[in-house]
Amino acid sequence: MHNLIEFITKQYHWLLFIFLEVVSVVLLFQYNNYQSSVWFTSANAVTGKIYEWSSAIESYLSLTHVNKELTLRNFHLERQLNQLSRLYGELTEDTTAAERAGLRILEQYSLVPAKVISNTIDRPDNLITIDKGRADGVETDMGVACGNGIVGIVYLVSEHYSIVMPVLNTHSRISCSIRKRGYFGYLKWNGGASDIAYVEDVPRHAHFKRGDWVETSGYSSIFPAGVLVGKIVEVYNSSDGLSYKLKVHLTTDFGNLRDVCVINDRTIAERAKLLEAARDSIRQNSGAAITK
Repeated sequence: MHNLIEFITKQYHWLLFIFLEVVSVVLLFQYNNYQSSVWFTSANAVTGKIYEWSSAIESYLSLTHVNKELTLRNFHLERQLNQLSRLYGELTEDTTAAERAGLRILEQYSLVPAKVISNTIDRPDNLITIDKGRADGVETDMGVACGNGIVGIVYLVSEHYSIVMPVLNTHSRISCSIRKRGYFGYLKWNGGASDIAYVEDVPRHAHFKRGDWVETSGYSSIFPAGVLVGKIVEVYNSSDGLSYKLKVHLTTDFGNLRDVCVINDRTIAERAKLLEAARDSIRQNSGAAITK
């Protein structure tokens, strides 16, 4: 103890210098958005590697639980596929038609498997970092899903990492529909619980009930139709009384999110080009009408 006190007494000026340097660096990055975004973004290569190592350790420790969930889900999906194939074959007397139709639909999509290396669920602007980037074919505005349902949309891409804006972000808006009902609205998270979100702007004439499933509508160029979102647990009137607001229990467990897939729709570019051409045509026709 005497030696420690003597050491501190002799070296106190260096210790004080190091302490003040640490405090100044912390204050610099905490209260200056530019420096913070440049050095501490989770897309940064160094920070990304640290997150990746940490995630790898956590992922290894939770493999037993994850494998159990995957096994159960694969079992249920296989049962549903077999039942649908059997029913379709009985109706059409063609047992291979369902398989061919499914393959044709899947041909337009390619999936990029990725691992979550950084994730938050307790902030209004939650973001997720995954270990795939531009070099792996990931681009902004691609959809991201996991085995249990929807995750979010790719927001920012670097060479080897990507930032995903999840459903649990107050700026997220995703087009959804009620399964087998056809009515759609927009999925929005208002903060709070990580397993609850809301589908807003559902028309008043819509017919549905609690317990119905909500899935992606396919009306956007980001997600294909049918990606699971969650189950309706409550129904409210909107603030203006002109539509419904649905409380949805999300199927994705964002607190235990490890493996995801980035959805690359090969038809997005073609559809976006066609939509832009239509908008240009409308603008030109409107201008011509005003001129006349």
